[in-house]
Amino acid sequence: MVRFVTPLLLASLSVSAFAAQKCNSSSQCKEEKYPCCSQYGECGTGAYCLGGCDPLASFSLDSCAPMPVCESKTYTWENLDNAVTQDKYLGNASAADWTYSGKVKTEDGNLIMTMPAKSVGTLFANNHYVWYGKISGKFKSSRGKGVVTAFILLSDVKDEIDYEWVGADLTTVQTNYYWQGVLDWHNSGNITVDGEDTFNDWHTYEIDWTPEKVDWIVDGSVQRTLKKDDTYNETSKQYEFPQTPARLQMSLWPAGQASNAQGTIDWAGGEIDWNSEDIQDPGYYYATVGEVSVKCYDAPSDAKKTGDKAYIYANSAAMESDISITDNSTVLASLGATGLDMDLGADKSSSSSSSASNSIPTGSGGSGGMSGDNTSSDSGSGTSTTDGSETSTSGFTQGSPTQDSGAAGQNERVLRGSLFGVLVALVVLVTL
Repeated sequence: MVRFVTPLLLASLSVSAFAAQKCNSSSQCKEEKYPCCSQYGECGTGAYCLGGCDPLASFSLDSCAPMPVCESKTYTWENLDNAVTQDKYLGNASAADWTYSGKVKTEDGNLIMTMPAKSVGTLFANNHYVWYGKISGKFKSSRGKGVVTAFILLSDVKDEIDYEWVGADLTTVQTNYYWQGVLDWHNSGNITVDGEDTFNDWHTYEIDWTPEKVDWIVDGSVQRTLKKDDTYNETSKQYEFPQTPARLQMSLWPAGQASNAQGTIDWAGGEIDWNSEDIQDPGYYYATVGEVSVKCYDAPSDAKKTGDKAYIYANSAAMESDISITDNSTVLASLGATGLDMDLGADKSSSSSSSASNSIPTGSGGSGGMSGDNTSSDSGSGTSTTDGSETSTSGFTQGSPTQDSGAAGQNERVLRGSLFGVLVALVVLVTL
């Protein structure tokens, strides 16, 4: 069995001289001072310890903050009052349902995720974790070769269930799943979508996830089913089935950026046209999201339960039986705090109580990081500006700082929605 190792993506944009230690499941964070491995593969505190914090790559399993439990709720988009940028979120999912990076707005009761020219798009992530449930979203995908829209469930140990729309094919939605990030060439499946196309027509996409199976449902009709029994690995004696608490993430990202691997670009239908019709008017690629709902299912009957506020990992095997439900707090006192010391910085009474560059993961557009840091600087990175119903991150420069375009490299593709593009890229390399 091969475990997928999260790529080491981004250097800090902070004025701080701190250089984050890199981490993955075989090289954990080594310092208690910076114990949390973000989903971008760097060690830190604060937001590094919240959504996406990988307990298997962190200093210890309890370095990451406990995960807020599932909440059944329907989301509509009259405004963005229930969403905050990552530098403003400390783990209180009751105060903010969503965290986001990129430029988003609301329009006619819908959420608009945008990708301006040579940016790396938008990520919108729910702060409540789902441990089995039915997730529904009404979507109009983006369009254009190289442009990918995603609607996924992603756990902190890389269990994953996906819908992805490749803008070069507006008659199909791609589905996929992963267990602990392990690459498997046989997990994907395409669904043909009726109607004019996925950009102009509304369709409802659902993931019905139980301990026994996953159904992918389009416009009320089950189009694909994955049975847990069919994922059993005789060698490892394990079910390689998504089974750990996951966050709902919606994103728009540039798979066809010229600096990406050729396999990823080919999968996405070719290189992005940064002078396309949508870039000309309205000025960005965009995907439109209507009503989104989450219906939580009961936890497994044998789940360890001592409370009802948070999920935690009790064992590094990270299987369903290793999840406990507790009354642990999910809220950090400051951006200097961690799961090992949730109250650190409480006397400073502000999310900006830490100015270190390792308190907010540097952003990468499709997967939950914010660009910039939480310090004051000429660039304005990390501060939010609001103009009517539109909210953006000032100094939006997500992506590797080594790329002048600000767009994501191929290694970052994993964190944009699913692992499928990397699978395609590897297939291409193997066959060369």
